[in-house]
Amino acid sequence: MEIRFYHLTRRPLEFALPEILGKALGRGHRVVVRALDEKDVEYLNEKLWTADPASFLPHGSARDGNGEAQPVWLTAGEDNPNGADVLIVTGLASDAGMDAYALCLHMFDGNSEDAVREARDRWKAYKAAGHDMTYWQQLERGWEKKS
Repeated sequence: MEIRFYHLTRRPLEFALPEILGKALGRGHRVVVRALDEKDVEYLNEKLWTADPASFLPHGSARDGNGEAQPVWLTAGEDNPNGADVLIVTGLASDAGMDAYALCLHMFDGNSEDAVREARDRWKAYKAAGHDMTYWQQLERGWEKKS
């Protein structure tokens, strides 16, 4: 399984996530975005509707229903009703069940000591397990692959 870490240093998750989702959908992937709790799910749901008024990023959550029809599913649980092959773990959300996906992206806030510590711990554990991993750092314009 491929695992990518996205270190948010310039723009917060609500601005970086739509870009990543757009690329994933453009490549034909279906995505589950896992948040820490239902409050964060609702926040991301709202932000994805308003991220770019000139474009539409199809997504939904349990509140919206029709999970199997949603290209992007937002959840705080381990559900995958849309048959996604990509999991995006945000911040301190759980990575449980990630082995069921072909690709897992961890997006974490570089301004949060807890998030950075958790990302480091996960990196070490995944590396020890032999996963194919890359680390991306956010620059002013885009991402730079660091390892």
